Amino acid sequence: MAKKPAGKGVPGRQVLATNRKARHNYSILETFEAGVVLLGTEVKSLRDGKASLADAYATVDDGEVWLRNLHIPEYHHGSWTNHDPRRTRKLLLHRRQIDVLIGKIRDGNLALVPLALYFSEGKVKVEMALGRGKRAHDKRQDMARRDAQREVARALGRRVKGID
Repeated sequence: MAKKPAGKGVPGRQVLATNRKARHNYSILETFEAGVVLLGTEVKSLRDGKASLADAYATVDDGEVWLRNLHIPEYHHGSWTNHDPRRTRKLLLHRRQIDVLIGKIRDGNLALVPLALYFSEGKVKVEMALGRGKRAHDKRQDMARRDAQREVARALGRRVKGID
């Protein structure tokens, strides 16, 4: 599976939305990129920079991968042809990738979580991840580890600057 990090540093990539809670709620095991089937008014709304991945998730139904609860607001210049903001959208993946995903989801009790939505060379892509849900104690351990790393970085920064 293609592993491409979503971010501002990648040339030709314009990030539209990120799922900030995904890394907090899931242990990310593997990432991959997928295309998204969209309507014209959805693309126009995305070009305005409006989208939300907050409640989005992906499912595999009948050998196809579907992105659910991605919120793309209606295009403000649209008319009766506007789209439903939370409609189910199809993800474009190779057949082998879908077969591997089905096997991993079924065997490992994993979830498909969208991490980022972005334009890549004019096409809308979504960075998906296979993740295992974290429990409350896992989240607390991660927060404690981050806090400790932050404190060490601050202490080293003061020492380098000669403040201590």
